[in-house]
Amino acid sequence: MGFISGLENQLDIDWYTSLMLNRLMFIYFIQKKGFLNNDVDYLRNKLKQTREQFGNNKFYSFYKTFLLVLFHKGLGAKSREDKQLTELIGQVPYLNGGLFDVHELEKENKNINIDDAAFEKLFDFFDGYQWHLDTRIHASGNEINPDVIGYIFEKYINDRAAMGAYYTKEDITEYISKNTIIPFLFDQTKKGCANAFKKESGLWRLLKENPDQYIYDAVKKGCEFDDIPENIARGIDTDKPDLRERRKDWNTPAPEKFGLPTEIWRETIARRQRYFEIKAKLSAGEVTAINDFITYNLNIRQFAQDAIQYYEGSDFINSFFNAIIKIKILDPTCGSGAFLFAALNILEPLYEGCIARMREFVYQDDTSGKGKKFGPFREVMLDIGRHPNQKYWILKSIILNNLYGVDIMHEAVEIAKLRLFLKLAATADVDYSRENLGLEPLPDIDFNIRAGNTLVGFASEKHLLEAVKYDKDGQYRIGYEAILNKFKEECEVVGMAFKRFKEAQLVEDAGSENFKQTKNELAARLAELNGKLNEYLAGTYGIVTSNAKVYQEWLAGHKPFHWFAEFYEIVQGNGGFDVIIGNPPYVEYKNVKSLYKVMDYYTHTCSNLFAYVLERNVKCLHSESRTGMIIPLSAFSTDRMIPLIKFSKEYSSRIHIANFSWRPGKLFEGVNLQLSILLQKIGKDKVDIKTSQYILWESEARSELFSKITYTTNHDIRLRGSIPKLGSLASASVLRKIRSQSDEIGAFFVRSSSNKIYYRRGGLYWKVFVDFITNSSEEKLINIDTGIDKYVVIASLSSNLWFWYLISTSDCRHLGNRDISSFPLSLKKMNLDYYNKLSSLGEEYVADLKKNAENTIRRYKNAFDVECLSFRVKESKKIIDQIDSILAVNYGFTEEELDFIINYDIKYRMGKELRT
Repeated sequence: MGFISGLENQLDIDWYTSLMLNRLMFIYFIQKKGFLNNDVDYLRNKLKQTREQFGNNKFYSFYKTFLLVLFHKGLGAKSREDKQLTELIGQVPYLNGGLFDVHELEKENKNINIDDAAFEKLFDFFDGYQWHLDTRIHASGNEINPDVIGYIFEKYINDRAAMGAYYTKEDITEYISKNTIIPFLFDQTKKGCANAFKKESGLWRLLKENPDQYIYDAVKKGCEFDDIPENIARGIDTDKPDLRERRKDWNTPAPEKFGLPTEIWRETIARRQRYFEIKAKLSAGEVTAINDFITYNLNIRQFAQDAIQYYEGSDFINSFFNAIIKIKILDPTCGSGAFLFAALNILEPLYEGCIARMREFVYQDDTSGKGKKFGPFREVMLDIGRHPNQKYWILKSIILNNLYGVDIMHEAVEIAKLRLFLKLAATADVDYSRENLGLEPLPDIDFNIRAGNTLVGFASEKHLLEAVKYDKDGQYRIGYEAILNKFKEECEVVGMAFKRFKEAQLVEDAGSENFKQTKNELAARLAELNGKLNEYLAGTYGIVTSNAKVYQEWLAGHKPFHWFAEFYEIVQGNGGFDVIIGNPPYVEYKNVKSLYKVMDYYTHTCSNLFAYVLERNVKCLHSESRTGMIIPLSAFSTDRMIPLIKFSKEYSSRIHIANFSWRPGKLFEGVNLQLSILLQKIGKDKVDIKTSQYILWESEARSELFSKITYTTNHDIRLRGSIPKLGSLASASVLRKIRSQSDEIGAFFVRSSSNKIYYRRGGLYWKVFVDFITNSSEEKLINIDTGIDKYVVIASLSSNLWFWYLISTSDCRHLGNRDISSFPLSLKKMNLDYYNKLSSLGEEYVADLKKNAENTIRRYKNAFDVECLSFRVKESKKIIDQIDSILAVNYGFTEEELDFIINYDIKYRMGKELRT
């Protein structure tokens, strides 16, 4: 933070440093495009000249005499009448964008001083890299592109990981964005062109006529070959006897011809079967709903592009394009803009496809000689012609009209805006012979991407009503309706000002004094409105605004963001945002309570910020919208999250949940977190829930990870704190059958007994249950009813079936009482023969564990050593399999279901011992 000196007590150093760095990085990025006298060396020469001319007097420093002039009067101002100005900064374009405006910090702090030496060091550092506006990977290894800036920010700036914020890779942002944005666009298109969505329409014929077009390549891998080895093929028919014996070679690696990297034959065959099943459904015309693209994990981007390109009617294109230009997409914790960029990348080819079809319809009309039709299409063509090029028009339209973001960190907001500006600047070409070098000013998105606390502030009119209805003492306030109406009037004025501000950027005089006046008016009105709303909000917190010091401290800590005011025309006028996507912070509420408090959240007892963000999302969405978030897997598998689960079900008509392990592969590099991707369609209908299994993968197979997700309908409601992780019909069937038991194993646990079982909470792929003390620090105790054979319980809890149940219903990290006691098993009603066999196998299993165990010394953090037993559970797998064979008969499993359970996650649980 040495870039700025002597300002510790004047302003937010991090924020201003970020602003200055963004301005300078923008210059470095665009200098190769010829925007700034062709070379950054111009800046270095100016630095040298000013120092030679004025010495070290800070008032006449490089910063004061040149950079602020370049920023504010050059790149940030449209007027070019001052010849001395041109002599000083050279011929530079007006770029707008808000980045080079006089910032509020600069207005409030007139005497900001930065040593010239700081710029010398910064330029030397920047010069060590090659700066590119494209995202290509270059050979030298020292390139900087806009994506790298976002990665660096998320990874290192202000320790975002400590705040529960993690860098989200493109495969995650793309998966979430395409499966929320595109379904919403189709939903909206259907309203204006219902005929296109009838069962036998040309839209769905695309699927019937070319099903392979919409199945991902990873799923199709090797499916074109029928010459599967005989020792593998003989296990496919489930009707023949001895299924497990016929599948004994299924746990061997599949050759490259058939399998994806790291696949064993068991996985390859399952993937092949899924491919042929989905292809058959597509060919038979059974897929006629856009939600099926999520459920069957089809290539929804390809379908959207093909629908635009090949559907015959202009009414479909008109309706789809109207949906695109109107869609409002929000990331409420946007960071450096990873999800906003993903949304942009989803929308851009859809814009292009619609425009191409519009041109076709207009051309056909013009060449037919029948008259001028397609007026709206012609207007779009004319509008595009007023801009530097079509790509620039598309990106500007998306950035200005479709994308919105909020983040509690000012630095994050500045980086997100910078990256969007650079994306747009990359499409422009400089022409020194034309006015403003032939460039169109960048859009000003200061009011699209905002700094503030997503969780603190008025989200809706209803939320505001509760604040104005009662005074600080909780007494009914007479005339509250007039107060609310006054706020609504002021919000409407701000909303109209925002609309005028955006419209002004689409006309040629953007950047004029009228434009600046419009922006200043909007900023002033919004600031005044926020000030009044803050006072009412403070009252709900018990803050007395007359105590200026306390009130200002409260404002600084809570950073209120009033959705009802900031995005009034969306929240109130549109009913809410159309799509909300993102990666909320995973932070325990107790860790931020000293900074700010949240109030009036149904999910308050969940005690984690991500739960509050999910609830706030629903408050900011309308009744037909979509949302997608990546969150901790515990959201749907712990009792603490029951309020969130209930809330999500109540406000959703459709839910898809994909669940991911953290070993061996990780979704977030270096972060040991189990994660879920939640896709929701908001609605009040009876919710349709579909879930994936608990997905494990190896890092080298990540490129195929999202293509292979499978979902299964999930009706299980037995555990209020769990939405089971299924992913296959076999899982759903097994769960249904074990749920048919009238008792749970916990019914036979008691407070105290001489009949004891010891177990360890630790262990990734295996859990240990024995009848003796093991001296592990992870050891816990279960007391069993003396009327129950403890070895029957040990056998049951050591089974592959129980491990599958644990993974399917728990957070896959902590082994708690619920995870054990909720296992469905009616011991007193069990067939006596099964009971006795389980007892015998349980005793044999414990003896085998003890025989293969080793004494080990474990050193703990506080530097003391403990001698305990280390168990080699995998060596007892044959006994465990026999236990599952008995349980399978007890539950009525098919031979295929038993095979599924015995081989559940086999390649990870057995590892190198798989073939022994």
